[in-house]
Amino acid sequence: MKTAFRVSGLMLALGIQLASAGVSAATIKVAHIDPLSGPFALVGESASRMLQASVDELNARGGVLGGDKFELVHFDSKSSPQEAVLILKQIIDSDIRFVSMYSGSHIAHALIEAINKHNSRNPEKSVILLNISAQDPPLTNEKCSFWHFRWEPHTDMRVNLLTDYLVKLKGTPKVYLINQDYAFGQAISRAGKEMLAAKRPDIKVVGDDLHPLGKVKDFAPYIAKIKASGADAVITGNWGPDLSLLVKAGKDAGLDVVYYTLNANNAGVPSSIGKSGENRIRQVMAWHPNIAENKLEAFANTFKARYKEDMWLNLPKLSIDMLAKAIDTARSTDPVKVAKALHGMKFQGDTGEVWMRPDDHQLIGPQYIATFTKGGGSVKYDSEGTGFGWRTDVRIEAKDVALPTTCKMEVPK
Repeated sequence: MKTAFRVSGLMLALGIQLASAGVSAATIKVAHIDPLSGPFALVGESASRMLQASVDELNARGGVLGGDKFELVHFDSKSSPQEAVLILKQIIDSDIRFVSMYSGSHIAHALIEAINKHNSRNPEKSVILLNISAQDPPLTNEKCSFWHFRWEPHTDMRVNLLTDYLVKLKGTPKVYLINQDYAFGQAISRAGKEMLAAKRPDIKVVGDDLHPLGKVKDFAPYIAKIKASGADAVITGNWGPDLSLLVKAGKDAGLDVVYYTLNANNAGVPSSIGKSGENRIRQVMAWHPNIAENKLEAFANTFKARYKEDMWLNLPKLSIDMLAKAIDTARSTDPVKVAKALHGMKFQGDTGEVWMRPDDHQLIGPQYIATFTKGGGSVKYDSEGTGFGWRTDVRIEAKDVALPTTCKMEVPK
């Protein structure tokens, strides 16, 4: 922390100067990398605004270390791993040591690899990656890193919760898997097939498609395959326009299925789906505005008044709050000390206690499965002015969310 002194009294006859010390707050920069252009810009921009609101709220509370403030610096990844790595070099050259990201497991893989190399070669200039939602399981399993922390449960954890719910349904549903063809979507495809086979072998997976990320403009051919398969349930990790266009094509074709999703709450999706998603979208999520005892209600309402859009995720705020606690606990902004403070941290979040598991730096916390349905009753807040919002079907406690990890983490001494 920087300290400045200013003269605050008069010079006395004996030449004694009376002064009072005033403190000028230091600035702690956090670089945030997300797609701010291209097909996924709507999600990236919205996530960036949620993070900005969280930083502003923290600063208004006094910041960290007795008055130091955060400054969020935004960068456009353009959904490109190569672009993200180039941006990372700029960030490091600008002496920023904390890097945040929301979406794109392909981005996260590239950033972690680059950060690992940088930190090994430049230990005095180490960098931490705060991964809000890139969910590919290897990121906290075989490719885990001391320098990487993830807030969203990975896909195996989330698909496990969805399939637990699905296999308890009456009858024998037929399930179709459709996902984006990159690390995240591939992980959902694998986990869905393996988990359904292990939990209920009588449930048939009647289709499994992987399609290009952000390039399909007409999902009608995929919907025709789903309809011909006789499926009555679809598991998809699609996000952004890839989900909106999928559900819209299903509506246009009269497809009678329930979608089990991981990203239907993302910015722009509810308004794109609207009534066609009523009681047809089921989502696993860390928070939504209609949960019981919603401690984020005031913050979410303030966010909406400021940005004229819904807050749809609590994890950006949780990541900033936990980073702030780590800095205060470490009494330092040194990345090694801050990472060690985050390593194993237990934190009282707005939905209950969460735990940054020290084995793999995967956050473990409560989750919800919710259905997109008509507003009213327990659905106090609709989504994006559609008249439809999220209704909790079940809350899953943290102990039932966790899955084992294969991580072999090396912790600096």
